[in-house]
Amino acid sequence: MAATILIADDDAVQRRLVENMVQKCGYESLVVDSGDAAVSVLTASDARTIDAVVLDLVMPGLDGLGVLAKIREAGLNVPVIVQTAHGGIDNVVSAMRAGAQDFVVKPASFERLQVSLRNALNASALKGELQRIRHSREGRLTFSDIITRSEAMTGVLRIAQKAASSTIPVLIEGESGVGKELFARAIHGSSERKAKPFVAVNCGAIPDNLVESILFGHEKGAFTGATERHQGKFVEAHGGTLFLDEVGELPLAAQVKLLRALQEGSVEAVGGRKPVKVDVRIISATNRKLLDLVKGGQFREDLFYRLHVLPLTIPALRQRREDIPHLLRHFLARFCAEENRNITAISGEAMAHLAQLDWPGNIRQLENTVYRAVVMSESDQLGLADFPHSAAHAAPEGKAAHGEPLVVSPSTAPAMTSGNEIPTAPSPAAGGLSMLNGSGDVRPLEDLENEIIRFAISHYRGQMSEVARRLKIGRSTLYRKLDEAAAAAGARTNDAN
Repeated sequence: MAATILIADDDAVQRRLVENMVQKCGYESLVVDSGDAAVSVLTASDARTIDAVVLDLVMPGLDGLGVLAKIREAGLNVPVIVQTAHGGIDNVVSAMRAGAQDFVVKPASFERLQVSLRNALNASALKGELQRIRHSREGRLTFSDIITRSEAMTGVLRIAQKAASSTIPVLIEGESGVGKELFARAIHGSSERKAKPFVAVNCGAIPDNLVESILFGHEKGAFTGATERHQGKFVEAHGGTLFLDEVGELPLAAQVKLLRALQEGSVEAVGGRKPVKVDVRIISATNRKLLDLVKGGQFREDLFYRLHVLPLTIPALRQRREDIPHLLRHFLARFCAEENRNITAISGEAMAHLAQLDWPGNIRQLENTVYRAVVMSESDQLGLADFPHSAAHAAPEGKAAHGEPLVVSPSTAPAMTSGNEIPTAPSPAAGGLSMLNGSGDVRPLEDLENEIIRFAISHYRGQMSEVARRLKIGRSTLYRKLDEAAAAAGARTNDAN
């Protein structure tokens, strides 16, 4: 999904001109005709995410400066680009002091608006990343710090937000790198325990003979090498949240003691004489199916039901590809700031390639891929050549690493102006759909459907939500048809060879 730009202007002609330019840049647009309407869109409880605003300064009723004031009062961080036919220095100063990110004079050229929007989005992404890092260090991460626009994540976020309002045990399942700890921290940071400790323990990284000591503590002299008293993670997290990552890796002996701690609300240190009461909210996570471990005798069934009170499954990145452009923008902004690099964008060709890879390492792998590209690149824009190692994760013959067909191959993906949306293969010209093949026979329905879909994707500049809406099919159906078309094309290539 592309970034969404809100356009507020009382002039219908100007609105249409700006809307066309915004869409040509590869972004989605939302148009309103007054300042009051703009404020309503930005502050609505169920409002869609707005990434930037193009705001007319002079409007009847609530003018541009009034809108900027309302945005500031609401505590919104959306970047605003002000435009007006009156380009005096006083207007510029007033708009900038009111919080505008940039200023353009009507009629703004396409190139000027494109650069302004790109800079605004990059600055917003960097600001968001810095805030996310600060919140993480301070233990104040919330759900607003989770970067997603995918419908597949809507239900997950809703469940997690409900979980945050209680102390119910949560089990987060998902592949490695999908952000399980981020969700755990967001649940804690949105709960009544946010002022208390969040203690994370990687159960898979603790030697078996030290698990009980790490979790429950030990007394001085309890075993060889115990030269000091250690209070343990349960006591350390008292009043807050204990996050047990990869809980399925715990040895069975430790599982027994963990179950008792959860049942009794107290822990007994190794070598200790009496239990210590603890008030801890448990969030656990695993990249394996705990129920399968239970069936295999590797995980206690009674402990499973203690932890599996509210299950939360985070989809893999390949199941929410529309998040990839937004994640790329945020990672690019952060690493450019950290490495002091002036890289402004990722090319459309590279974006297409990255968006269609399977990413077995999920968000963590995507993050490290962008980091390497930023460090190694010698240009002011990342291109396909800056991601050589990512090609290794795309299996040959149009297949992804998990057996899923790729929608766009790096050799056929065309470039786009903005580098902010997934480009697609070239499409037929409007009105050029041929009903007959070269032999004079009617073409198969499947071929006609594929050609219509390719044309729609090109016509709406890769905005997959809009394509699905216009074709009156679900977005999952759209992706399935693209996958089927890619698989059929790969099969025909193999037959030809």
